[in-house]
Amino acid sequence: MNAARLATDSSLRPMISADIDTVSAIEQSAYGFPWTRGNFIDSIAAGHLAWLLRMPDAVIGYVVALRGAQEVHLLNLTVAPLYQGRGHGRAMLDALVADARAQGDRSLWLEVRESNARARGIYERYGLRAIGRRRGYYPAGAGRREDAVVMTLDLQGPGDALD
Repeated sequence: MNAARLATDSSLRPMISADIDTVSAIEQSAYGFPWTRGNFIDSIAAGHLAWLLRMPDAVIGYVVALRGAQEVHLLNLTVAPLYQGRGHGRAMLDALVADARAQGDRSLWLEVRESNARARGIYERYGLRAIGRRRGYYPAGAGRREDAVVMTLDLQGPGDALD
């Protein structure tokens, strides 16, 4: 894992089962439809890439991704609400992309809620592009569902748009 672009007072380390309560609390505070504890437990047990972003006195975020055949699928990238807007999400994405490139992956892809304009904007500025839509992918309350925008980044290119 490449943490070169992380703030000097933060570090990435593998997520372990003992982190589940902390990660679940951040997840609950960040989303209206959060992952369950079981989602995190299953991700760790399945061997997914799962990293925790720490500052000296707090866990402030995490990233979970699934490796495939020459690709990486970003499943969850979250920064605790108190620490958002400070570049921590970008730093975790940088580390994920650097790791994926080092593994020879050709692409990164993800789904993002259609209504999540902030995240979509961050991903677009990073260089990801929308390539499709998954109808009814996310729960939206009151028995409704929300579409996901499918986005991808070519990892064989010269780098992301913000380098």
